Amino acid sequence: MKKTAASFLMAAVALMCATPAAAQFNLKKAVNGATKAVQAFTLTDEQMAAYVKESIDWMDANNPVLPEDNEYTRRLRRLTEGITEADGIPLNFKVYDVIDINAFACPDGSVRVFSSLMDIMDDDELMGIIGHEIGHVMKRHSKNAFKTELLTGAVKDAVSSTGGVAGALTDSQLGDLGASLMNAKYSQKQEKEADNCGYDFLVANGRNPYGMVMSFEKFLDMESGAKSGMMQKMFSSHPDTKSRIEAMEKRCRKDGYTRPEASK
Repeated sequence: MKKTAASFLMAAVALMCATPAAAQFNLKKAVNGATKAVQAFTLTDEQMAAYVKESIDWMDANNPVLPEDNEYTRRLRRLTEGITEADGIPLNFKVYDVIDINAFACPDGSVRVFSSLMDIMDDDELMGIIGHEIGHVMKRHSKNAFKTELLTGAVKDAVSSTGGVAGALTDSQLGDLGASLMNAKYSQKQEKEADNCGYDFLVANGRNPYGMVMSFEKFLDMESGAKSGMMQKMFSSHPDTKSRIEAMEKRCRKDGYTRPEASK
């Protein structure tokens, strides 16, 4: 049975109340140490990379990752065959078997696609979404958003108290960072940049960018009937969907691409 990705994050937060006394003591020590630390601190790229890796490892361990012989994983492997890097960042792809409709890409090139999203998108549409998410990585939007979370979010005190050394975080804090990766918020300018960068990425890898148009159209249909808080949250930070469709379709026509038939 599929579960929600959010349920794993909520469970992690609940661990805060069930953490053994020794772990609670270590957390208190980290927080108290932060009050004595210099308020303004920075993170090196190496420290950032370590936190990203620890966070995505936690996400993979706390969500149902489908195995290589699963039909969803086989489909994702087929669609992304030959796509190994983006602007020098190595890519890796996995499927989470959850009911949430989502996909996200991390600063280290980890791309996670939810099985329920794959259920409603045909092959071209799915690649359009993946291209957009990778666009955020290539434009360093996801890196900057994650760094902001580390410097200002709930784990700031723990990070600053250890000088940015990864491995000092509790499960609940890693859950918070995982949530920031999965639900990163971007400005409308960044969303449009990711659209265009994702378009170029798809073209460079021999994919039809019209899939991005088609996925936006499907999201527009969902947006008009969205009732769940998660769906409304998904659309609240994005630029007007109609304008995104028009912009991407204009590029497709200019570049001579034709709308593909449903490929699923």
